[in-house]
Amino acid sequence: MDGPIFSLTVPSELRMLSIARNFVDAVCEAYRLDRATTHALVIVTGEAITNIVRHAHHNRPGSQIELHLQIQPDAVVITFHDQGEPFDLGAVPELPPGELRIGGRGIYLMRTLMDELSCVPRPEGRNGNVLRMVKRCSAPMRDCG
Repeated sequence: MDGPIFSLTVPSELRMLSIARNFVDAVCEAYRLDRATTHALVIVTGEAITNIVRHAHHNRPGSQIELHLQIQPDAVVITFHDQGEPFDLGAVPELPPGELRIGGRGIYLMRTLMDELSCVPRPEGRNGNVLRMVKRCSAPMRDCG
């Protein structure tokens, strides 16, 4: 069963991080999702936006990011549509948690915090990618976690 979908489109700029995070937090609060689920979704939102701005769009002005958040009875689905070059999620190595290095933690956090993670080219012949993450819930929608 599908649930409501909430959408936000923002310029591809790092200063939009707080807007995207607050948007996700507000939707989660409206649906009374537990703090652990909300926190995980806010963290991966920040990581996704940062990666898209820096790596997919290369800080290119004029690019936009579409964020869609769907509340389902047994899961929360969050997708990000970018306008960047094709990205192969499988090419990003699994990093050991203790490895010290600058960068490279975004995908690790997404893999760790979410139950599903995929990145595919945008449909309809449009440039860009669709990053999709799913956080499953074992209890009814308002008690995800």
